[in-house]
Amino acid sequence: MMDTIDECKDGIFVITEIDHCPLYILGEEFHVKNGVLRLPPGKQTCLVLAQDIIRISSAKDSFVIQVPGRKKPSVFNCSGCKEGMIRFSYRKIKDFGASFGTSQMKLLIYRQNHSNSLESQIYFGMLRKVKVFSALSDQELQEIADMLRYKEFQVAEVIAKKGQQGMLLHILLSGNAKVVDEKGLVLGEIKEGDVFGEMSLLSEDHISQTVRAETPCKVGMLEKDDFKLLLNRYPTLQHYFYKLLVSRINEGNRCHRVELSSGMVGQLSDISPVELCQMINSNQKTGRLNLDFENFKDGNRGTMLFNEGELVGAEFGDLTGNEAFYRMLSSEIGRFRFLPGLSREESRLEVVGSFMGLLMEGMKYIDDSMDR
Repeated sequence: MMDTIDECKDGIFVITEIDHCPLYILGEEFHVKNGVLRLPPGKQTCLVLAQDIIRISSAKDSFVIQVPGRKKPSVFNCSGCKEGMIRFSYRKIKDFGASFGTSQMKLLIYRQNHSNSLESQIYFGMLRKVKVFSALSDQELQEIADMLRYKEFQVAEVIAKKGQQGMLLHILLSGNAKVVDEKGLVLGEIKEGDVFGEMSLLSEDHISQTVRAETPCKVGMLEKDDFKLLLNRYPTLQHYFYKLLVSRINEGNRCHRVELSSGMVGQLSDISPVELCQMINSNQKTGRLNLDFENFKDGNRGTMLFNEGELVGAEFGDLTGNEAFYRMLSSEIGRFRFLPGLSREESRLEVVGSFMGLLMEGMKYIDDSMDR
């Protein structure tokens, strides 16, 4: 659908949060260009949301506001309906038609360049057997097949090496692989259909273990930026990898979980803010997480409040709420202290937002900070 708007600003409005909206999903985009509003293809038109975007685009106010250290896009709420509502943010169009920084534009280019390529057709059947993709339609799976790079590994060849920066999600399409330590001792097994490498992508850590081919292997590989793109595009994948991340963090931090009950102190270099928050959330802990940073110019101390694992408050310098939360996730230099329990007033605070959504948005903030 296309609606014409008089004297409007060009831009892209991206859905960043959803509350039971019956029409749209997280990450879908609404483009305004030369007075024309373009809605997501193949979707019904929500007149309420279309009117909201027309009204906002025609306003004289700036879509970007200044916060310490960076520019922050404005966030808007739709007017809502009986079924649900959404929040969406503005992104400026840079060289529209040549820059493909948004999810829909990137996927369009992949379709144009790779759709129905011989390689993606060969591996499509293998991808259909991968558990994480089982809920996707054939069209959605084809988009992913077109985005992957494929490589064959011979026996004993290293697929992923411990200590390297994690830049790829790996999907073992055929064969078997082993997780090994520095001496070659086998620590675990990776079978056909297994996914690995997501931990380093989501937590921004280095690869924690070396993976070596035990038999000839065919592996699909997805780059970091495209992995984040798919998480925004498909909520089912976001939910799957969120649960997988929680389970693997839990396995690696069993001793820390016991310490959370009586308080816990440590270095962020040993356990990152992302891992700490995941651990508190997955164990439904209530308390105050105090953080002392050593590398921020706009402040040294921050606080997060959790009630039964949900974030109910965050403060860092002049920032509060989700902005403070995102800022504190981006450092691994400093100390932390978790103190169980909240005051009566703090225990009545409302949840800041969906923890999964906050975490994924925080990951995007970290990526943006590294790019600047």
